[in-house]
Amino acid sequence: MHGILDLILLNVGYSELNADWNWKGIYSPFARIYYVERGEARTRIGGKSYLLKPGHLYLTPPFTLHDDECDSYFSLYYIHFYEKTPNKESIFDIYKFPIEIKADTLDSLLTERLLYINPDRHLRHYDPKLYDNPPTFSQYIADNNRMPMHSSIETQGILYQLMSKFMETAEIKTNNRDVRISKSLQYIHENINKDLSVMSLSDIACLSEDHFIRLFRNEMGHTPLKYINLKKIEKAQLLLLTTDTPIRDVAFELSIDNISYFNRIFKQYTGKTPGEYRSEYNR
Repeated sequence: MHGILDLILLNVGYSELNADWNWKGIYSPFARIYYVERGEARTRIGGKSYLLKPGHLYLTPPFTLHDDECDSYFSLYYIHFYEKTPNKESIFDIYKFPIEIKADTLDSLLTERLLYINPDRHLRHYDPKLYDNPPTFSQYIADNNRMPMHSSIETQGILYQLMSKFMETAEIKTNNRDVRISKSLQYIHENINKDLSVMSLSDIACLSEDHFIRLFRNEMGHTPLKYINLKKIEKAQLLLLTTDTPIRDVAFELSIDNISYFNRIFKQYTGKTPGEYRSEYNR
């Protein structure tokens, strides 16, 4: 069972748009919730297009490639947040959440209340490349640290309530997961900064390497090495956007000593080198 969530608010705001909400190839380490008030827009996730309609809540998980577009009037409340997960599986690793749910009056009131108690947390720019970067992230954290305790508690409480609506119909990504794979996953997440080997993971699972690789691929849809690299690159993305740590040190922090290899696998998963990724989001 997943422990207590630690959800950190980044932005909350209200926008009225008129065919000027069109962004392609958004790939953020942060999660988004939208409450649509009026008009319609579209978001495309995983090759599937979703119509964003009034009176509904929409969730875009972190590390999810998506496009947003509208061609007419569209108004929405937006909430950007992330889950603080110090070396453990994210709730988004464990559950597949619905993209769309029907909102009720309470959801609308909670969204409005979140904005009311966080009046200065709106986006100054709508282009994701201008707000997902180290300077603005540092400002978000500073804003959180200045919040009175009662506002901080209420803010996190509202995030819990909104996420609970999506959790109601969320599905565990791998039902009946083999306990040996669960142990290896726990070890991966708790030691993602270390040099992880398939041999050590197969020992933890008490299986031969070949048997472990087959079982892991069957359960997770990836080989163990591909999964390890994926989680290392996700951690690298967070570090590149939320810190000013030099790229070489980011690689070293993840126990990747070969910078050429780090650049290669980073581009393999994101389509950009670490330098391109950071500079693009710092423009």
